[in-house]
Amino acid sequence: MSDPLSDMLTRIRNGQRARKSSVTAPASKLRSGVLEVLKREGFIRGYSQYELRPGLNELKIELKYHEGDPVIREINRVSTPGRRVYSKIKDLSRMYDGLGISILSTPRGVLSDSEARAANVGGEVLCQVF
Repeated sequence: MSDPLSDMLTRIRNGQRARKSSVTAPASKLRSGVLEVLKREGFIRGYSQYELRPGLNELKIELKYHEGDPVIREINRVSTPGRRVYSKIKDLSRMYDGLGISILSTPRGVLSDSEARAANVGGEVLCQVF
C-alpha cells in the first residue's frame, strides 16, 4: 500500500455510503492522530485500537450519522506521497467558511486548522473534511 492514510479515508467514505455503523483499518500513529482530530471535532463517534494477533493492530472506527445522513459529507486527501502540500498558518484558507476543517501534521502533532491557528504553527496539510 503506497498511501495508508488515503486508504483509511476511503474506507470511511465507503463505509458511510454503505450506511455501516463502523469500519476497520490497520493501525498506525498517523492514522490514530487523524482519527483523534476527527473525534474532537465531532465527525466520528469514536475509535478503538485492538490487537488482531501479536504485532498486528487494527483500528475500529465508529461512524456518526445525523438524522440518517452521514456527518462527513466530504473527505479528501490533500497531500499525497507524490505531491506534498505544506502551508504556513497565515496562508491556510478556511474550508466552507469554517464549517469544514483541514487536518495538519505539525511539529506539535496532528492538529485541526483551528488548533494550529491557536498554536500559531503550520505544517503538512493531510486532508480536508466537511
